[in-house]
Amino acid sequence: MTTPPPHIEIDGTPAAEPALLAALLTGFGHFTAMQVRDGRVKGLALHLDRLDRSTRELFDRELDGKLVRELVIGALANAGRRDASVRVYVYPGIRTVVTVADPAPDAPGAPQRLTTVDYWRPAPHIKHLGGFGQTYHGEAARRAGFDDALLTSPYGEIAEGAVTNIAFWDGTSVVWPSAPCLTGITMALLEPRLESVRRPVTLADLPGFRAAFVTNSRTIAPVTAIDEVTFAVDEELMERVFAAYGAVEGETLYAT
Repeated sequence: MTTPPPHIEIDGTPAAEPALLAALLTGFGHFTAMQVRDGRVKGLALHLDRLDRSTRELFDRELDGKLVRELVIGALANAGRRDASVRVYVYPGIRTVVTVADPAPDAPGAPQRLTTVDYWRPAPHIKHLGGFGQTYHGEAARRAGFDDALLTSPYGEIAEGAVTNIAFWDGTSVVWPSAPCLTGITMALLEPRLESVRRPVTLADLPGFRAAFVTNSRTIAPVTAIDEVTFAVDEELMERVFAAYGAVEGETLYAT
């Protein structure tokens, strides 16, 4: 017997595609977020690999990168854009949703003040949709006068920001925390292009660092405070970080 599709209404109006909406409402899935500039994306191959790996892990199926390209190209065309912030979401049944929004500024982000919270994301290696904890702590941080939350273990080991990766500068190397976290695409592009190491970083280590910065798909920004520990903005460091990222060539969406 075939199970009938659910009946779903939005503000009293039946949904046009209830099966699709039901998939979206599960909250089970994953996504990637990218910046498109003139039809090109830094780290496009990494984005496509992330989508395929996560689809295999969550749904035991592959996700065709060519199809993803076609969906993004179509969404950009329908939105009349070649520069945009684009997200690709994958849901049960391999339902793929693409969103197109205004692009992030191509400029350094504003300095960030962070506050620590005892929270690590579940399955942190996946950019999944279970983001309630991150959003909850991020909003609480902003209400407390900070820019975002920094996720730590109960023992003070630092993992990542609520929606960012974080790196520290010890005067010699860029130090990325080795605790379980999502390896963001911006982090993945920067790590081999800077003198980088991964190792455990705890709250007790913070006074020993000279500077810190955060990265995600929308920004690279210096960190000026984590709770009561303050950092100067190291202009030379940030110039090197921005130069390293700027040197990454975008990959075209339109390649066959």
